[in-house]
Amino acid sequence: MGDLAAYMGLFLVAFAAATILPFQSEAVLVGLLLTGNYPTALLVAVASAGNVLGSVANWLLGIGIERFKDRAWFPVSAQRLAQAQRWYQRYGKWSLLGSWLPIIGDPLTVIAGVLREPFWMFLFLVTIAKVSRYLVLTAVALSWM
Repeated sequence: MGDLAAYMGLFLVAFAAATILPFQSEAVLVGLLLTGNYPTALLVAVASAGNVLGSVANWLLGIGIERFKDRAWFPVSAQRLAQAQRWYQRYGKWSLLGSWLPIIGDPLTVIAGVLREPFWMFLFLVTIAKVSRYLVLTAVALSWM
């Protein structure tokens, strides 16, 4: 049961970290890697799956969020939303390779939904970015062991 809890915890933290919630999946992944009790490939796969699915949730949020932009409770001003849209249109779908970056990565995935980036292209680019980040992090963490 402990192994399942560790994997579920990693998945949930990685999922939440990909949304606008302030979570850090890297620390959890590195902690589990450093115990040496779990297969490295499985940890990377679980973290990657959670993080990619969190980004998919952002994309889906983006698909439906623009209809609420004129509401008083909407968390982003119309000016900031337009600015983000212009930025995404300038750099295009390839900016999704930066979806792993802190601060700007999560909003990128929402804006991709707002601008109706085709899902399969979105999924492809975000998966490359997220898996690559976890592979590099894993290589660095394991080099310290």
